[in-house]
Amino acid sequence: MGMALTTTMTTAVHAQEAIKIALIHGLSGSSFEAFSKQAQTGFEMGLEYGTGGTNEINGRPIELIVKDTQFKPDIARAVLAEAYGDDEVLLAVGATSSGVTVGMLPIAEEYEKILIVEPAVADSLTGPDSNRYVFKTSRNSSMDMQAQALALNPDENLYVATLAEDYAFGRDGITAFKSALGGSGATVVSEEYAPQGTTDFTAYAERLFNALKDKEGRKVILIYFAGGGDAPGKIQAMDPSRYGIEISMGGHILPVLPTYKRFPGMEGAVYYYYEAFDNDINAWLVDEHMKRFDSPPDFFTAGGMSAALAVVKALKDAPDYETDTLIATMEGMSWDTPKGEMTFRPEDHQALQDMLHFKIKVDDAVDWAIPEKVRIIPADEMDIPIGRNNQD
Repeated sequence: MGMALTTTMTTAVHAQEAIKIALIHGLSGSSFEAFSKQAQTGFEMGLEYGTGGTNEINGRPIELIVKDTQFKPDIARAVLAEAYGDDEVLLAVGATSSGVTVGMLPIAEEYEKILIVEPAVADSLTGPDSNRYVFKTSRNSSMDMQAQALALNPDENLYVATLAEDYAFGRDGITAFKSALGGSGATVVSEEYAPQGTTDFTAYAERLFNALKDKEGRKVILIYFAGGGDAPGKIQAMDPSRYGIEISMGGHILPVLPTYKRFPGMEGAVYYYYEAFDNDINAWLVDEHMKRFDSPPDFFTAGGMSAALAVVKALKDAPDYETDTLIATMEGMSWDTPKGEMTFRPEDHQALQDMLHFKIKVDDAVDWAIPEKVRIIPADEMDIPIGRNNQD
């Protein structure tokens, strides 16, 4: 009798115990702070939506512990270790910069606890140096570039010259873009790589124009730049249209989209734009975000919400919260997000997801250029390389 009573009391106490989740993002020290804040807002709104406003799962309140990486890899590793060790969080979510996040992957393995990567993008985060404790809800560079290739409707009539930044981000992106064109008949006629920090693109543009101008067919300069320098604007100012050449690039966050007004009619692909996805979750996110912040949700707001909804689904579905049980629950798991359904691929834990093929529309009544939906590119139309095999 005494035994049974004790068990009931323990269960009651356990039921109230908070589920601790760490959010580990750079909140100071970089221009990317805005991305982190969007991700946090989205995560909090995702928990709210996923728990019907209760902020509880299975009767247990969720406690968010927020830590700042300051965009420094050593600090990121230290605060993640502190979250797993001292704070005893069940799992962690982060970080913003791919370079910082890569150093966090071994910490998850060391503590044998889950790390959900959001919003860092690099393919390598689910690659050979990753491990079975890492799941990734953010898209990766291969998705960006495959979607970008598909948005050009490639065939034997398409000729592309590329301009990218001369480091891993740019070179990996162009490699992914070329592999996505494979078999379509399209031709990449020239590749230019400019050092980070380049501001004068005259020589690059002249070489790109020369490589394309005499081709018979659709002629496109694909620009893949993360940094400043305004390569697209400077190349546009040299008037590629006199050779019938168009510019193409991926979409961007809302603060950057006003600069896209210079490219009416430009086609490309992007991870998210709030008007393009038609589902209940996105409708709620847009509506609530407008009410609370007087602005629409951006890339990383949607990303943060998608990560939170993955956590909620896993914690609702898992029979217990042992790490191995959670991994087994999440491998192959599908869940609904503002972008529609996502699925964690069992092999490398990358979330497969749809992308948006857009065409830039300029409306004087809107401050930014509108990436108007041409179509949603479904996840299964993209052949995303498997980063590592977690079955090993």
